[in-house]
Amino acid sequence: MMRRMGHEPKQTLHRYLVIGRDSLVWKLEGLSEYDQRRPLLATGTNLLGLVKHVASVALGYFGDTFGRPHGETLPWFEDGAEPNADLWVGEDETPEQILGLYERAWAHADATIEELPVDAVGRVPWWPDERAEVTLHTVLVHMATEVHRHAGHADAVRELIDGTVGLRRGGDNLWVPDEGWGPHRRRLETIARRFR
Repeated sequence: MMRRMGHEPKQTLHRYLVIGRDSLVWKLEGLSEYDQRRPLLATGTNLLGLVKHVASVALGYFGDTFGRPHGETLPWFEDGAEPNADLWVGEDETPEQILGLYERAWAHADATIEELPVDAVGRVPWWPDERAEVTLHTVLVHMATEVHRHAGHADAVRELIDGTVGLRRGGDNLWVPDEGWGPHRRRLETIARRFR
């Protein structure tokens, strides 16, 4: 059915991947460096760390998996690195460095997606042997869901910072009550308290 409509699976998955990755990086726009780095959830989740993580795993899945060297140095993945060092940004790392890595990672990913057929076989070295052999299709599905998951995290973190929400600029995919979120939230809290 997809083919009759003129949409190949690879292009469709790539389109959704691009939507998610653009949404994630948009969450940094207009914020101070402090707000980009702020850990706002109990796990330390922060916007710039999410961007760093997604860039790093994109390089692995669309580079290493298919034997396509990316040439980036990722010290947070080396032996002896601090736990989860790909999910936060150290003092010696700048937003410009992280955003540059993000752009390069996705340029590399786009080239892999463009050049390989959807059934190209690769190997994810950090997955268990019994499922380490994958196709580009599998990696596209995996990464589209991974990126959208983290874009959701970023959406929640950004909302905590300044109330900005939505998949795209202007939040065009989200209903906003005429009276603002306060009355809506209070109504939901009233309902929830009945179940304490």
